[in-house]
Amino acid sequence: MKNGKNINRLQSINEIHDACGLPKPKHPLISLTHIEKESNADENQLTSLGILDFYKITFVLNNKGRLRYGQDYYDFNEGSMMFLAPNQVVGSTEYNGSAEWFVLFIHPDYFLGHPLAKKIKQYGFFSYTNNEALHLSEKEKDILLSVFYIIQEELNERIDEFSQEVILSQIDLLMNYANRFYKRQFITRKTTNKDILHKTEAILDDYFNNERAIELGIPSVQYISEKLNISPGYLSDLLRSLIGQNAKQYIHYKLIEKAKEKLSTTDSSVSEIAFELGFEHSQSFNKLFKQKTNISPLEFRALFN
Repeated sequence: MKNGKNINRLQSINEIHDACGLPKPKHPLISLTHIEKESNADENQLTSLGILDFYKITFVLNNKGRLRYGQDYYDFNEGSMMFLAPNQVVGSTEYNGSAEWFVLFIHPDYFLGHPLAKKIKQYGFFSYTNNEALHLSEKEKDILLSVFYIIQEELNERIDEFSQEVILSQIDLLMNYANRFYKRQFITRKTTNKDILHKTEAILDDYFNNERAIELGIPSVQYISEKLNISPGYLSDLLRSLIGQNAKQYIHYKLIEKAKEKLSTTDSSVSEIAFELGFEHSQSFNKLFKQKTNISPLEFRALFN
């Protein structure tokens, strides 16, 4: 189904199998495809932009070339994973060289009545962009490969009353491993991540020092992430791994620090300071300040008089 200019909305797993030239799925709500591709093969590829009504998990086992995912190329020479939630736009996937990968499609209806229906929405990596993929060590790749093989075996065998519960337990295990391995990735890339933290701090300092808050209001996570060219979810998870605060909490921390500076070094009224920091109403500023410091702005100022 068309949804805007040159964008297809794919509502069922059967539709995306048709679009990719894949065999008809054995189950209407879940499919797992194992693809081994040589450089000139062009079948099984989604050749136009699309919005999916289901989850897509891509597990690249190896790629002896460059992978084009959406609009950019990435070097996924070792194991990597990419996660896509319903209603997100996915671009074409092309491999310049030989490659092997799994693609798991799961319709939300497959989770109905199971704790995963709610739990899967809490994993931030489904909102990450393609260049924030999970890069795996050989050991991590082997662990996840064993999970995919169990799902594959269950889907290829005769479906019985236990099949769905077994598969759901493996998907739950897959999510837990992905969550753990992303946390490891934040740690092992700490130098790069600290650079992002310093850039985030610089963006916020510039925002408050150059009165952008007066024009644009309180800085948003979206504003910061766009400046850094990373997704809001990835930024929040990265900051949480470094300083124990997500992006919104860190913005509030910087805002309160700026408010303390103004309260202690200027004669501006609380209402004026609230306006300078992007608040439409001083009551909202007072509430946030007291929530973060346990005293009101006026009480804080009184400490310096």
